[in-house]
Amino acid sequence: MNKSQLIDALADRFEGSRKDAAHALDAVLDTITRQVAKGEKVAITGFGSFEKAVRNARWVRNPQTGERVKTKKKAVPKFSAGADLKNVVSGAKKLAPLPKPAKKAAAPAKKAAAAAAAPAKKAASAAAKKASAPAKKAAATAKKAAPAKKAPAAKKAPAAKKA
Repeated sequence: MNKSQLIDALADRFEGSRKDAAHALDAVLDTITRQVAKGEKVAITGFGSFEKAVRNARWVRNPQTGERVKTKKKAVPKFSAGADLKNVVSGAKKLAPLPKPAKKAAAPAKKAAAAAAAPAKKAASAAAKKASAPAKKAAATAKKAAPAKKAPAAKKAPAAKKA
């Protein structure tokens, strides 16, 4: 499983929001990376721990030529699996089945209700547009005729908020 597939699997748990799943995964990985780089140990109970390990300088052999080469001292990340992860991987412990998201089951019902209400909404919005057209024109002419009336009203509102 690669990162994209992991995000898709997490999106199912985030109610289909791939953006939220990607953000959550990136935040977790970034936090773990930064802490391990500082030399901190990051332990996730039951899953495992991440830490920085120092590998001393040593002699190694090039497998193609057989030549001995000296490597430099360097720091590497180290992961130690937790007891729960080890038990699940070995088969000693079974994982509980994933809970089914409740909102996904409700989504088809919402779509059906929205589809049924759509013709009524369209008719109501068309009637509202026809009725509001004269009101909009009257409001527009009122705005042109009396722009000075709005400015004092706006000044009164902030004064009332301060008190």
